[in-house]
Amino acid sequence: MEEPLALHPVKLYVYDLSKGMARRLSPLMLGKQLDGIWHTSIIVHKDEFFYGSGGISSCAPGGTLLGPPDSVVDLGNTEVTEEIFLEYLSSLGESMFRGESYNLFEHNCNTFSNEVAQFLTGRKIPSYITDLPAEVLSTPFGQALRPLLDSVQIQPPGGNTFSRHNGQS
Repeated sequence: MEEPLALHPVKLYVYDLSKGMARRLSPLMLGKQLDGIWHTSIIVHKDEFFYGSGGISSCAPGGTLLGPPDSVVDLGNTEVTEEIFLEYLSSLGESMFRGESYNLFEHNCNTFSNEVAQFLTGRKIPSYITDLPAEVLSTPFGQALRPLLDSVQIQPPGGNTFSRHNGQS
């Protein structure tokens, strides 16, 4: 008789990098309401995984200097084992999600979280998060700021750069 596969919960941690400023200032600056400037990470197998200009990193859940998340989205469960997941992350870190591939608008932490969520659960992360860059860039102020914002690199402090070779789990 086959052993049933274990189910592992998958969560999305959502942080507002603006700490409420986007909600207050976006109508004035962009002419539209934004509820936050979102940074996301995936929680699975007892660790938090995220992507920034330093590549893929991990820490204990809530272990970056961002502190506890502003909200938590339950993405469901996965049958993907920790070993397979770490191999998958290792391959992502060597291909699509190297640190130098980071771009604030087109290839960021939310792109990573969306990719990993689909691998683990078949579900995407909420569109209000993935649509944010296009919303900002659709405004004249967003277009004017784009050259400056394209040079911005975000790497939340407090995580460890993920490497399959350093025994990270």
